[in-house]
Amino acid sequence: MKKSRMTERIVAGVFLLMGLVTVGCVLLITAYLVASGIPAIRQIGLVDFLFGKEWASTAAEPKYGILPFLLTSIYGTCGALVLGVPVGFLTAVYLSKMASPRVKRTMQSAVGLLAGIPSVVYGLVGMLVLVPAIRKTFGIPDGSGLLAAIVVLAVMILPSVIKMSVTALDAVPKEYEDASLALGATPAETWFRVSVPAAKSGIAASVVLGVGRAIGEAMAVMMVAGNVPNMPHSLFDSVRFLTTAVSSEMSYSSGLQQQALFSIALVLFLFILLINATLNFFLKRGND
Repeated sequence: MKKSRMTERIVAGVFLLMGLVTVGCVLLITAYLVASGIPAIRQIGLVDFLFGKEWASTAAEPKYGILPFLLTSIYGTCGALVLGVPVGFLTAVYLSKMASPRVKRTMQSAVGLLAGIPSVVYGLVGMLVLVPAIRKTFGIPDGSGLLAAIVVLAVMILPSVIKMSVTALDAVPKEYEDASLALGATPAETWFRVSVPAAKSGIAASVVLGVGRAIGEAMAVMMVAGNVPNMPHSLFDSVRFLTTAVSSEMSYSSGLQQQALFSIALVLFLFILLINATLNFFLKRGND
């Protein structure tokens, strides 16, 4: 008995230690980004930094306005969600409620494979297939731009949305659906009016993961978006995301330019925290 209690205490202590290590890593990253990013914002000016429309970090008179990057990241993430979430959600409903066990296993294996494909492969396929297709379809000089990035990001968030949504839908008690069918509801009405509302927390969590994947992606969008610091006036403009702004210049940056890149990383970090906090607020409010 004493040995069992001692084992439980040791296991609980290990779990507590791992949790503290995780929280400590987040706090260290936050402190480092704040310490590295604030000096450049003070020197450039918060308004000029956030709302400046020109980024020319290597010019004779450098300018460090990140508004083009901010808008591009927002538009790209929203566009990926608009395209990817409905497809992923409906696929999850099909796999959970309609597909045969064999089809479900096969498609879930394919979704798992899709999740394991490296970002650079998505970017390579997008650059060799999607970009020329956009150029040919719309008759534009270059297919690299915001539209190509949105399509690639939409495909990349599908595994997160599908896998978590299927898990949430499978966890809905069968009694809920049986009661709905017994009251005369059709299977489709039962799925969308009973099962989906019961699994809304898990489905919303999948969307949160999709948002994080879309905002944090760098390599794939760098290869298909053109990587030019333009304002995103149309879907066909070559643009640069917050993530690609950091990754494309960090290797040769120094001085204020390097500090400004850390400031971009800080803005991106705070942006993701704000989105997660907002979504979690509405989720808890909906559950209450």
